[in-house]
Amino acid sequence: MTAENETASAVLAANARFYRAFNERDSAAMGELWATRSPVACLHPGESLLVGRQLVLRRWHQILVSRPAFTLRCDRPIVQVFGPTAIVYCYEGGNDELAHLAVTNVFVHEADGWHMVHHHAGPMAHPLPDLPAKNLN
Repeated sequence: MTAENETASAVLAANARFYRAFNERDSAAMGELWATRSPVACLHPGESLLVGRQLVLRRWHQILVSRPAFTLRCDRPIVQVFGPTAIVYCYEGGNDELAHLAVTNVFVHEADGWHMVHHHAGPMAHPLPDLPAKNLN
């Protein structure tokens, strides 16, 4: 495996940790995933931009403790790496529904690995067709 492929795999593993924390309603794991040394921001569908680790994690905690049970999927991820920064573009869908959110997850490499600095999910005009998809969860 090339260094480039190893980096992309590590970024995808961090991305998978994000969806695992969400699906398991694990606020602690969600907190560990977000960067501590870099500025962070989050933009949830239909909500205002959250800037700063405290605001972002507070909102994630609210979502995780209050949402009905469902499994959020990351479909068709594509990774781009720019040195210590990486972007994962993907689509989200819940349970058996078609993916209906377009997503950008941004990561930075800190001393102990890849950490999220930005999550943006927004609605698509039409769900993705039900094609074979790579699910990272």
